[in-house]
Amino acid sequence: MNPVLSQFGSQMSQLTGVRAIMKDIIETLNNSAGKEFINLSAGNPVILPEVEQLWRDCTQKLLDSNEYGEVVCRYGSSQGYTPLIEAIINDFNTRYNLNLSDRHVLITGGSQALYLYAANAFGGYTESGDLRQIVLPLSPDYTGYGGVSLTPEALVAYKPTLEIDQKQHRFKYRPDFSQLQINQQTGCVIFSRPCNPTGNVLTDDEVIKIAALAANYDVPVLIDSAYAPPYPSLNFTEMTPQFGNNIIHCMSLSKAGLPGERIGIAIGEPELIQVLESFQTNACIHSSRYGQAIAAKAISSGKLADIATNIIRPHYQRKIEILESTLDQSMPDDIPWFLHQGEGAIFAWLWLKDLPMTDWEFYQELKQVGVIAVPGSTFFPGLRENWQHKQQCLRISLTATETEIAEAMQRLAQVAKKVYQAVAV
Repeated sequence: MNPVLSQFGSQMSQLTGVRAIMKDIIETLNNSAGKEFINLSAGNPVILPEVEQLWRDCTQKLLDSNEYGEVVCRYGSSQGYTPLIEAIINDFNTRYNLNLSDRHVLITGGSQALYLYAANAFGGYTESGDLRQIVLPLSPDYTGYGGVSLTPEALVAYKPTLEIDQKQHRFKYRPDFSQLQINQQTGCVIFSRPCNPTGNVLTDDEVIKIAALAANYDVPVLIDSAYAPPYPSLNFTEMTPQFGNNIIHCMSLSKAGLPGERIGIAIGEPELIQVLESFQTNACIHSSRYGQAIAAKAISSGKLADIATNIIRPHYQRKIEILESTLDQSMPDDIPWFLHQGEGAIFAWLWLKDLPMTDWEFYQELKQVGVIAVPGSTFFPGLRENWQHKQQCLRISLTATETEIAEAMQRLAQVAKKVYQAVAV
């Protein structure tokens, strides 16, 4: 059967970003003919024993409680499960000195759904026919933003400025406020902090400046805090979550060990939350109540925040340190390579300046030595400029073992040396 798809159907049936390359990665692994690969493409969090035990314990408490039938066997509010909303309110009010009420919080089926709701509620064509843009102020950013708008032309990203430390082979992206345009044509602003894929953390001042620019035009700013404190706390540098009248603080419990239950959390002003809640009501009624119920127990007990800080964060911080030290030792000094400052998340971001081939071709070269990483060009949704930098980067997952990461970086260094030398000759 070959049904005729609508305009939206055609768009939403296409894979974007990393999902598009995963088909090749899966085929490579399935057809390896016994060849072993170090897979540094995964976004799935490592199953840490302490984290798994926390969710087992919370599940057992739910099973033993009188609320189990109410949670699993009945529909609930589109806004979310009341005990989870109360746990979040109590935690955030205490932790960040806020004054949240139950109308400030929405629970969604993962944060990806949240961005889809927001991109199409605030971005796209208005009833009067005006196009409202979805602005990504710092590119590269999360590849998933490329598929959230039903109006693709609404998505607009901006090139960053690059701070480069030639001697240390490090660099950092920063918003280019001289180019960034947030105005009456802007519908909403979205960015991740810490950033997937780069590990970048926008400073508090940068976030405040972006929010202030948007506030001038009553534009909501969605801060994707999937890796931020208080859970999963995958920030390796100091950062303070920001809140405000036009800020929607967006969280996910996926990297806190619960990706299978799809729990997204939005915290913002009631009039913004109400719009997103109505969108969710029409889309799927509500998020999984089982996941919400065990999350409520993990948050209200204080155990989730404690495990995030003392177990999850150190695990990945050790991985980025090993990756950094191995590259420092293995990469030839005469190659213009630069590693983004590892400030958070579960990925490293490598820039191979003047790479004499595309990132996709370098990805194929890495496969020949048994290493899989993700070509960086998949992480520039909405950036329409022909910028060579887009074909010179790799995203490297920190979910492999410490030994595998060290070995993979040594192999990567050898491939880089061969590729650059081939051009020099």
